[in-house]
Amino acid sequence: MADQNPVSRAVSSVTNAHYAWYIVALGTTLQLTTNFVSQAFAILVVVMRDNFGWSLTAIVLAYSIRNIIGALLSPWAGSMGDRYGAKKVMFVGAAFFMGGLLLLSTINAIWQLFLYYSLILGIAQAMFRVNIPTTVAAWFKIKLGVAVGIQQSAGGMGASVLAPGLAILLTQTDWQTAFLLIGGIGGAFVFLLVTFFHSEPADRGKQPYGADLSIEKPAAFSGTIAKIRSQVFMKRAKGTRAFWFLPLVHHLGCMGHAIVIVHGVNYATTKGVSLEAATFIISIYSFTSIASRFMVPVLADRLGAKGVMAFFYFLQGAAVLMLFWTQDAWQFYLFAAVFGIGFGGEMSAFLVVNRQYFGMGPVRAVFGIQSMGAGLGMAAGGLVGSVIYDAFDSYSLAWVVSFAASMGGMVAIFMMESTNRELIPDWEENLPQEAQTPAPVPAPAPAD
Repeated sequence: MADQNPVSRAVSSVTNAHYAWYIVALGTTLQLTTNFVSQAFAILVVVMRDNFGWSLTAIVLAYSIRNIIGALLSPWAGSMGDRYGAKKVMFVGAAFFMGGLLLLSTINAIWQLFLYYSLILGIAQAMFRVNIPTTVAAWFKIKLGVAVGIQQSAGGMGASVLAPGLAILLTQTDWQTAFLLIGGIGGAFVFLLVTFFHSEPADRGKQPYGADLSIEKPAAFSGTIAKIRSQVFMKRAKGTRAFWFLPLVHHLGCMGHAIVIVHGVNYATTKGVSLEAATFIISIYSFTSIASRFMVPVLADRLGAKGVMAFFYFLQGAAVLMLFWTQDAWQFYLFAAVFGIGFGGEMSAFLVVNRQYFGMGPVRAVFGIQSMGAGLGMAAGGLVGSVIYDAFDSYSLAWVVSFAASMGGMVAIFMMESTNRELIPDWEENLPQEAQTPAPVPAPAPAD
């Protein structure tokens, strides 16, 4: 038979791919769709300040409260994902996401911003932030670094395009029209994606990518059993230094880059750069983060996560020092290019380091606690920057705080255990027999 042409081979590769790779694609799109308004908040800061006349601190306080709410609910969101499945939790999150964006189209008072953006979208943020990446991890026995790298890098590429798109939408239409379109179309799209985003391989009668196919597929655990497994795993995980240090590391790294993400565009406009030109700061650091978002999980998977993570924490912090000398648009673009490399690497190895420390255990609740640290860091960074600017009419002290936070995260990384071995490989020994993973059973041989 003649060889298939390239198009046929490509189609065959896609249609015959393990469902884990579809989960990567779905997770990437969900992450981008549900997070881009938050990633582009620096644009909303300028638009709301000009349109509604609210103070910088009041606007950024809404952003900070949203991150606090998302952070405090993250452990709960992870626990619910472990117990009932990420898909069910994310359907609830999709309802909050769509409702919050549609309500944003109606705002005319600052209290509405706190209710719709901070509270309603904060609840949605918790449900997606924890359950999207941990579901991707659950589908991979091997090549987790590649899967996470694809997800993270594609997400960065999308943000670099969508940020200017949001700016154009807000400048070419009014606020109400923009958020009606974003909420209606974006919300419906999220519901569609979640429909195919299955929590565990067992939910589709499959095994994780790279698992031994000669072993019979395990059945999914019931909600009661899953709760017991999560509780026992959490108790053992708390006995490790990594359990306590990873939320701190995530907190400091997010605080370091939140100050820049929230205030970078506004800082550029105070230096005489137009809003349209300053918006490309977001595009540039999002675009340059693509390489490190992909490279860092792969390197962490192969070399061990600690050293790789520490280097990119250092790079993120060192890049901020450039802001003391930036004046012109091209200088801001140069800063954004360097900062994006460190920023992308800082945040993209957490799934890998969790796998190296905790194996294939039920880590959604553990990751939720780490996400709580991240969310509180994002809240603190955004708020610190606005308070400093309102108090001193300068961002200089804010850049010092950003630098110190990233360096502190680097130090905290070195204080954790080595990633050369799994920390609690025997945790299932504390489970009752019916809650333990069944011993591998060879799959029946195919009939002749």
